[in-house]
Formats: sequence, structure tokens, C-alpha cells
Amino acid sequence: MKLFVQIPCLNEENTLASVIDSIPKQIDGIDEIEILVINDGSTDRTVEVAKEHGVHHFVHHTTNMGLARSFRDGVDYALLHGADIVVNTDGDNQYPQAHIAELVQPILRKEAEIVIGDRQTRTIEHFSGFKKLMQRFGSWVASRAAGLDLPDAASGFRAYSKYSLIRLNIVTRFSYCMETIVQAGYKRLAIASIPITTNPKTRESRLFKNIWQHMFQSGSAIARVYLMYRPMALFLWVAAVLGVLGLWPLVRYLVLLAMHTGGNHLQSIILGVVLLITAVLAIVIGVVADLTRLNRTLAEEQLDLQKLQRYGD
Repeated sequence: MKLFVQIPCLNEENTLASVIDSIPKQIDGIDEIEILVINDGSTDRTVEVAKEHGVHHFVHHTTNMGLARSFRDGVDYALLHGADIVVNTDGDNQYPQAHIAELVQPILRKEAEIVIGDRQTRTIEHFSGFKKLMQRFGSWVASRAAGLDLPDAASGFRAYSKYSLIRLNIVTRFSYCMETIVQAGYKRLAIASIPITTNPKTRESRLFKNIWQHMFQSGSAIARVYLMYRPMALFLWVAAVLGVLGLWPLVRYLVLLAMHTGGNHLQSIILGVVLLITAVLAIVIGVVADLTRLNRTLAEEQLDLQKLQRYGD
């Protein structure tokens, strides 16, 4: 059983040594532990520091490609080099690497295909009250979209089985965290969470400028993936809301007509008809989107077979 611990890095020369040195050297049930550094366009001594601390697996980006692309390229490298489990951690030393031993256990016991480190955000001192609230709300939204119950959906400290990585397909450019959760829920991949602690903050996040950008990007990722995999449910809800809103002015018109109230109330008729037509169009769009989803599902099944051939059974 081979474990790859991958570390996406962008100018992490100050913290990378601490991350590498604290990664467990032995874990029960794991035969080999390899460290992979994804150099995402670093301009400092990140690569040199990694080499000085014994790392010999690298993926290099000449320019900054973003976290999602770094994750995808790292997974491709790890699977090509025989990984059975891939753990993704951060180069800023946010996570105590000793938790890796706990993170992989549900996969080794075949209880889960993906394991997420629950940071217990309510206990993180440098998180403001508003940020803690938004983290809980974001996890709730992602959990509902995926049909799961996850306490910390935004956590990037995760372990993936080879099987789950073959089934998942990353298309976003921002962050893969929310996207993989919704996909995993749709594809019925078992996900577990384990409580972890976090280290003191070393720097500001480079993924987003502020909490509002993070909320917008994460929300967009959830909505996009939900639309990709559950379009009919979304458009039926839209159609239902528009249908109810459309019926209201028409019912009002009929009531006024029965009461012989003066006026022709043409505006109510026009508004009701327009809303009902829009509701029907939403259903039609939902049917087309669902047919597209079926085609995507068939294409992904073919892609899974190609991945099996590329990475081996």
C-alpha cells in the first residue's frame, strides 16, 4: 500500500520545511510513504528547500495555475507512480501532519473513499465570529447539495483512495474542495470526517482576497457542479416557484371577475401568463439539461475506463 502526500506550493520557503519534517515516516497499514511537491510557479527557494529535506517527487508549473490545477496535476503524477492513497495538505503548515495517520485509517478499513479533516472551525482562535458563521453555513450548503452531512466542507486536508480519484473529475479553476464533495455525493462515494486541530496562522490565504470573494467563488463552484449533476431538480424548483407566482394574478383576476369588480385587470392576465410560460420554459430547459447530464455521465464512464488503463487496476 503506497501513500503519496502531496503539497501544493506557491512561495512556501518559510514553512515548507516544517511541513515536510512533520509528515509521518511510518503508518500502520502503509508500506511506502512518498512526498510530492507541486511547485505552482514559485519564485523563491521552495524547490530548493524541498530538495534539502529529501523530496524527490515534483510537479512544476512555470506560472501560477491555481489550486485546482495543482491538485489535479499532483493526483495524475501520484497515480502514475503507483499511489493507492493520496493525502493533500497545505504548504503553509496550517495542518499538523501527524493527523495524516488518522486521516488514512477509514480508507484502510474500507469504510470510506474520501476522508476530510474537520478543523472544528468554531475553535480556531484567529477566525472571526463572522468567518466561523460563514464556514458553518458554507458547509451546510455544500452538504445539502451533495446529499451528505459534512462539518467542514472547505477543509483542504483530505485523503483520497485511488478509486475515488479515478471517479472524480476536476473542472473548476478556483478550488476543488466544494466541487469534489458535490461530485462524490452524486457518484455515491463514501465520505468520512475526522476531527483535527490546526497550527497557528502563518500567513494570509492566497486563494482569495477576502471572505466575500471566498463565499462568491465557493458558491459559484457549488452551483455549477450541482447544475452539472442535478439539473432537473434545480429547474423543477424554478418552474414551481414561477408557476405559483404565475397562478396568483390569474386567480386574483378570476376572483375579481366573479365579484363583478370594475376594470379589466389586463395587467394581471399578462403577468400571470408570462410567468406560467417562463415556468414551462424552465421545465423544457431542465429536460434538455438532464439529457446533457446523461451524455456527460456516459462520457465520464468512458473517461473512468481510460484512467484505469492509464493508472492500472
